[in-house]
Amino acid sequence: MLLAASLVLPAADAGAQSLDEARSAFADGLFLKAADLGEALATSDGYTLAAQSLALHAHYKAAGDEWEEIVERAMRMGEEAVRADPANPEAHCHFAHAVARYAQRVSTLTALRKNLAGRIRDLLEAALEIDPDNPLTHLMLGGWHADVATAGFFARRLYDADREKAVYHYERAMQLEPESKVLLYEYGISLPGLDEERGAQRAKEMLEKALGLPVRDVHEEYVHLDILNALDRLTGR
Repeated sequence: MLLAASLVLPAADAGAQSLDEARSAFADGLFLKAADLGEALATSDGYTLAAQSLALHAHYKAAGDEWEEIVERAMRMGEEAVRADPANPEAHCHFAHAVARYAQRVSTLTALRKNLAGRIRDLLEAALEIDPDNPLTHLMLGGWHADVATAGFFARRLYDADREKAVYHYERAMQLEPESKVLLYEYGISLPGLDEERGAQRAKEMLEKALGLPVRDVHEEYVHLDILNALDRLTGR
């Protein structure tokens, strides 16, 4: 009887269960398994989770030749997520995240030729237009403006990035999700470059607050270690 009942579950329920399984793998730090499960769903949410999982695997676990393969797959998953549902803001965000990971390892010339910073900005601005109150979008736009604005005069002029916009988006993200460990870390490490007078002190306070927040999954375990390393750099230890 139980088997028979499971066979008549609506497809949407089965999909939701599979997405929950993928999310569970992600929470356990099984990023490649989460990516495989997400991709198999062939939905925007599934592809989005796959892109996120692969980008994090590339950042924290991948090495050597594997890194390029993982990041390229992450970008493909991000592109599929947006194609499957152009109205999904997180699909745009995690596509942008994957492109940003790729941009970190290529030469400046390649990044300029492929307009990687412009692609990331366009994806995030599309996400913001879909949902102006999405904290992830504001967090990532804050990071984009901070990174580009501190890269030099040419980058600022070329991509219209500035520190004030970085602060605006970070602060808006903080209003929307004030107890986010990831947000406090990302904003904290950007602050010294955004505020020359008080940035280092504010960064220390923000990182210490982030340190006190609970760790909810393996990703946040990695972020917790990142916070400790950032505090060590700030205090010169």
